[in-house]
Amino acid sequence: MAKGQTIEEVMRQLGISDATYYKWRKEYGGLHIDQARAYKELEQENQRLRKVVADLTIDNSILKEAARGNF
Repeated sequence: MAKGQTIEEVMRQLGISDATYYKWRKEYGGLHIDQARAYKELEQENQRLRKVVADLTIDNSILKEAARGNF
């Protein structure tokens, strides 16, 4: 866009759809670059922690079953 191109031309060059552009704009539109990076890092960390909690929940369930003598 710095070259005087329209948003549509830039999206076409990047190969992204209108829907993707507007989704990204809605999510990251008011953020500065460093804020967007921090936001992305937090999302990744949150996803990792959710997986850890899920794994621990499964382990806990297995241990409870074993303690009841169901194995």
